[in-house]
Amino acid sequence: MTLKRLMQSMRLLLIRSGGARAEYLRKNKIFASIGKNCSIQKRKIPLYANLIRLGNNVHIAANVSFLTHDISHVVLNHLDSVKKAGGVQERVGCIEIGDNVFVGSGTHILYDTKIGSNVIIGTCSVVTHDIPDNSVVAGVPARRIGSFDDYVKRFMDTERYPDRIAPRKQVVPDELASMLWAKFDQSHKQ
Repeated sequence: MTLKRLMQSMRLLLIRSGGARAEYLRKNKIFASIGKNCSIQKRKIPLYANLIRLGNNVHIAANVSFLTHDISHVVLNHLDSVKKAGGVQERVGCIEIGDNVFVGSGTHILYDTKIGSNVIIGTCSVVTHDIPDNSVVAGVPARRIGSFDDYVKRFMDTERYPDRIAPRKQVVPDELASMLWAKFDQSHKQ
């Protein structure tokens, strides 16, 4: 890790909000580009961050990995047959994410992938190929499990809790916790 990248990562550690982290990355031109209304929970600068583009309204959860490179060349370059042929280079590539995208926690996004607009990527997915617009994907490797439009409709149809007891500053109030546990216990009775 270069000293500059280490210092940038240390600075990200001190920025409390994901929105402020995205703004820091945009302002300092660390990624190729970052649109408006983005948030990034990750606090480490990915290697070759200049190969990553984010559209508008992109939200990256914690522990998402942007894999802009492949270091298998290190292994291959120790093989006699590869050495004799002059060796192989490190493989690198770009990652582009469209507008209105949520990437779930623990997801890995491989190089040379384009994620379209209006996409939800489920937690702990591995994105190995392009994802078209209007998709909900999940899994290893990530596969389409639905449409963004259907996801929005289901989300809008979900029972709401009163705004006065909504989570604030990363705290779920006791009244909301009690309500959610009662609902959970009711739905999980055997």
